[in-house]
Amino acid sequence: MSLFDLTGKVVLITGSSRGIGKASAIACAEQGAKVVISSRKQNACEEVAEEINARFGPGTAVAIAANISDKAALQHLVDQSRREFGRIDCLVCNAASNPYYGPQEGIADEQFRKILDNNILSNHWLITMVAPEMKERGEGSIVIVSSIGGLRGSTVIGAYCISKAADMQLARNLAHEYGAHGIRVNCIAPGLIKTDFAKALWEDEGAVAERNRTTPLRRIGEPEEIAGAVVYLASRASGFMTGQTMVIDGGVTI
Repeated sequence: MSLFDLTGKVVLITGSSRGIGKASAIACAEQGAKVVISSRKQNACEEVAEEINARFGPGTAVAIAANISDKAALQHLVDQSRREFGRIDCLVCNAASNPYYGPQEGIADEQFRKILDNNILSNHWLITMVAPEMKERGEGSIVIVSSIGGLRGSTVIGAYCISKAADMQLARNLAHEYGAHGIRVNCIAPGLIKTDFAKALWEDEGAVAERNRTTPLRRIGEPEEIAGAVVYLASRASGFMTGQTMVIDGGVTI
């Protein structure tokens, strides 16, 4: 059996109707997993689920919409995932918000709160919802998609960076809490990836050219290049890894 084999596993991924989340769902399905596709809009989720089912076989993916700011909606997501597939082996907290670009002093209170609620609190909610069954089984993997923003300062996405640093600490804390139960909790910290979510950072050709010049690999990343890390963290290949942050940024932070 491959170290990366996910046959028989169920992976729930938020924000998986596009970008890193969608690429991760496809990559997990490729390794034999059942995947739950979730984002705010049901039709967008269904499109991805249908694409995956057409490629890997009926019943591989299911679409369950949920707004990460709504605790009841997240509980429904978890409950319905269990009804569909019977269990959740790996939770990937990928969905996030960033409604503000600019200096910290200009951010409105409601924007700051939205970032903290959607990028930290919603992850806490989801993790506490899936952890009990993982404890019962004595195994499980929780993956939080953070950002290299959590490792560096920024004059443009400061609040987002604060939230992503908090996600790294959340993983460290929970790795301690859940380790005795066989549950691993890790983060992935991508650099600039070509997704719709990060479009404001890469659609400016001049800015991208400068970013590429200062990046050792001389380019920005693609969603599939993060998806491989999700497969790794979901599988037994990462069985002895917990509380860590995997930086995947083309060398930017070195």
